[in-house]
Amino acid sequence: MPKFIVADDHPLFRGALVQALEQHFKMADIVQAEDVESLQKQVQENNDADLLLLDLHMPGASGFSGLIFINGQYPHIPVMVVSANEQASIIHQAIDYGAAGFLPKSSPPEMIGSAIEQVLQGDIWLPANLPPADQVDNDDKAAIAEVVASFTPQQFRVANMLADGLLNKQIAYEMDVTEATVKAHLTAIFRKLGVHSRTQAVLAMNQLNLSPPQLDSCPPAHSETGP
Repeated sequence: MPKFIVADDHPLFRGALVQALEQHFKMADIVQAEDVESLQKQVQENNDADLLLLDLHMPGASGFSGLIFINGQYPHIPVMVVSANEQASIIHQAIDYGAAGFLPKSSPPEMIGSAIEQVLQGDIWLPANLPPADQVDNDDKAAIAEVVASFTPQQFRVANMLADGLLNKQIAYEMDVTEATVKAHLTAIFRKLGVHSRTQAVLAMNQLNLSPPQLDSCPPAHSETGP
């Protein structure tokens, strides 16, 4: 009986994906997450899951950071990206960052089942007629990805809230910790990223970012300096 974690912030699509899984895998055990915080909880409690189906635009993550973090912390759980971003460059980047497959949200239900079957068998599933990857220098992104994979769960949450433009007091409120604790996390994050300011940290994290489908947006960077 396969166990799936379905992580998507849109209830309607999450429900449709769960329904497709239930139809194809009659005895499947399925748990759901709507943001990165609940995803971390579900992965910790269900670390024997056979597959994680992950939306790239989860609240609490910046672009590919969620995929990178989960792969770094739980490398034994294959992750299949499910996204409305269907550009070839994004699909190739997802695979480069460790995804076991890329399922466009436009996929019909019958394709979903067969695609997931392939991934469960250890194959990488990609959309048909995918153009080849562009030959670009991704050394900087690879270095940032390696750092993000090493973050603790708390550091990961702080780094993404920082990238979203939150101030220390706002981060402390969201995490129910003191500002001193937030500053300690930021100091560790800065050290791992090899940066010395909030702006540099945001720029580093944003290298893993991507625009939402049909919407170009950049997280605001606050001018506050130091942790």
